[in-house]
Amino acid sequence: MKRLSILAMVAVLASGNLLASDAAVKIVNQSDWDIHELYLSSVDEDDWGPDQLGDDILEANGGRLTLHSIPCDKYDVNLVDEDQDECTLQGVALCGGKDTWVIDNSDLLTCQALTEDD
Repeated sequence: MKRLSILAMVAVLASGNLLASDAAVKIVNQSDWDIHELYLSSVDEDDWGPDQLGDDILEANGGRLTLHSIPCDKYDVNLVDEDQDECTLQGVALCGGKDTWVIDNSDLLTCQALTEDD
């Protein structure tokens, strides 16, 4: 009987770890630009998912958004700012051991520099 209880407890703990892989991820916009659209795509996928912001805006200098049920993975992230400038950041680890991702000016300016070089 004890052995059965231990196996049941191990199963419960293991299922808790599976659920933890879909933990919430907080995104904070510390850049100087409002972000109007935010799309995610696993680095292994070719298509963008839906706009995570919908009708909302991730405001500059501290706007926050919490995404739920996002599997822990590395993502390409496509951002569209207030001027309709697009920025694609590649290989962003979301939920990879931390629950907050901060977008800052260097992220967006790097994208802008790459776009100007094209």
